[in-house]
Amino acid sequence: MVALVIAEHDNGSLKGATHHTVTAAVQCGGDVHILVAGSGCGAAAEAAAQIAGVSKVLVADAPHFADGLAENVAEQILAIAGSYSHILAPATAYGKNILPRVAAKLDVAQISEITKVDSPDTFERPIYAGNAIATVQSSDSVKVITVRGTAFDSAAAGGSAAIEAIAAVADAGTSSFVGRELAKSDRPELTAAKVIVSGGRGIGSADNFKILEPLADKLGAAMGASRAAVDAGFVPNDWQVGQTGKIVAPTLYIAVGISGAIQHLAGMKDSKVIVAINKDPEAPIFSVADYGLVGDLFEAVPELVKELG
Repeated sequence: MVALVIAEHDNGSLKGATHHTVTAAVQCGGDVHILVAGSGCGAAAEAAAQIAGVSKVLVADAPHFADGLAENVAEQILAIAGSYSHILAPATAYGKNILPRVAAKLDVAQISEITKVDSPDTFERPIYAGNAIATVQSSDSVKVITVRGTAFDSAAAGGSAAIEAIAAVADAGTSSFVGRELAKSDRPELTAAKVIVSGGRGIGSADNFKILEPLADKLGAAMGASRAAVDAGFVPNDWQVGQTGKIVAPTLYIAVGISGAIQHLAGMKDSKVIVAINKDPEAPIFSVADYGLVGDLFEAVPELVKELG
């Protein structure tokens, strides 16, 4: 058995989700290869070669891979898929855009957002917003899998894999890159942050969200939000944590003014320590919180900042 991990990268460096995906691939058994498809992506390939557990890095370098267009990357994967028993990618926007195309063209069932590898052909994945865990056994000759990174440890450094250049497939010509708008922030990226301070509808307004900033600054935290806060226009979409937002599992998650709808809990309940601040003692968020404070957030948050010095 040989597993192929599809690297998510920016041509210069790997995204953290790739390291978590490698851990899942190693647990599938056999060798692990990584495909780096990009343009001028030598640095990303070098980084991939240094991941422990990886035996080979395949590099497809061509201008039409520069922006990770799914139509082109999927064709590159299909060109080499016959050599692999497992094809894995992070369950991020990148992986979710590419692997369904691969699975469809291979005529196999994709296994989405796995959280555990039971054996080379059996995996666990959450269903019903994380309220149940499905155990899925696949008899397909190639297992096409997306990996929920928060469920797997990041693969360590210390590897020395061989790097091999492979022939790049031609540009599919069915899509073109137009532009990208990136949110700029000095705070950690939400899905990679060790501490997250999130606000909900209870914050009341976009201006009131500023009350969370000193707390996030003290803790070096990323800032997140519930869907209700995003839908109300308090904060940008990329702050959303939950089933339809970003799945996170930081060391510390502080939920302020968040009632705890099931969709939100599905995105953060695997956090190591959860602290909830809410004036409603019956709020569902307290059912998953390790520490809960029933009180007015507009008094509690400044007091907490003060105590943090």
